[in-house]
Amino acid sequence: MRILAVNWQDITNPLAGGAEVHIEEILKRVVTWGHHVTFACSNYPGGKAREERDGLLIRRRGSRQNFNFVAPFLVKNILDESQFDLIVEDINKIPFYLPLWYDLPHLAVIPHLFGKNIYQEANAVVASYVYCAEKPIPRIYSRSHFLAISDSTRDDLTVRGIRREKIDVAECGVDHSIYKVDAASDRFTQPTILYLGRLKKYKSVHHLISALPIVRRSIANARVLVVGGGDFLDELKSQTQQLGLNDCVEFAGFVTEEQKLEYLRRSHVSVYPSPKEGWGITNIEANACGTPVVAADSPGLRDSVSPEKSGLLYEYGNIEGLAAQIVRLLSDKSSYDRMCHSAIDWAQQFTWDDCARRSFAAMERTVSESKSHG
Repeated sequence: MRILAVNWQDITNPLAGGAEVHIEEILKRVVTWGHHVTFACSNYPGGKAREERDGLLIRRRGSRQNFNFVAPFLVKNILDESQFDLIVEDINKIPFYLPLWYDLPHLAVIPHLFGKNIYQEANAVVASYVYCAEKPIPRIYSRSHFLAISDSTRDDLTVRGIRREKIDVAECGVDHSIYKVDAASDRFTQPTILYLGRLKKYKSVHHLISALPIVRRSIANARVLVVGGGDFLDELKSQTQQLGLNDCVEFAGFVTEEQKLEYLRRSHVSVYPSPKEGWGITNIEANACGTPVVAADSPGLRDSVSPEKSGLLYEYGNIEGLAAQIVRLLSDKSSYDRMCHSAIDWAQQFTWDDCARRSFAAMERTVSESKSHG
């Protein structure tokens, strides 16, 4: 099969995140199975317009700011040069609306759509632009097949008017050769609550900081470790100072993979307080390292948590509820030890090999159904 994949960025882009890891973990396995993949994406300072990496032919043009306008023309150039059996469009920001321009079998990969949650992150003008850009997806992509990364995302798509039978689900995996328990890594001596991820307003890390004083009423020496960077960092630091928590909240910033693993293994609990995600890959990474999680009972995150086995859920936005679940984990040693072990078992079922196999099955189904209807 000859596959043309289109995404905003590739994994070498300095702004790459989980969506880029997800699509490339799938595509590089598809290549090893004997298929050809051309990957169209935006460029970045120092990036090459054309490059081969991990078996993928990378074609870059435009930038993060304009790629939704550039993508249709880049795709046209690639299609003029070669024939393809399938277009895979990763919709993780603004859709490219490729079915409007090209009559090829089309698979839309959907980590998650923002919906009204975008108004928690961006100003009214930008948020309205993103919100309105998502609205016509059911109509423009009416002939497409869909691949969601969680049951929650599939449910969201069906509510938007996409037929359920046109949506496959393949949860993200983790690399268990990297994310695993290390007997040499002891827990921090101080009870440590970890947040690992981007610092965006909608990620709601401020809820965790607000919960810390409540946690410390029961566990006096508890602290929060915030790992990652983003445009909400200054607000979080200001909140920390206003609450008088400078001595028990640490902002580690961007860290190396080795440091990330150390924090996942040595922290006592990992917290994910977002109102909506496609999937909670950080939850699975923490679990694979033997660390239980507390996560909001929100779309995507609830899919990545097995309550009482890999961690605990709480009602999104309920600061008291978040604090209570953290205290429960950190104060009940027998339950905590049990979940440290069962979390590893939960994480073991999520692998990139399985994700890629199920994703490629969706690609084959897309092409097959297109031929039968053509």
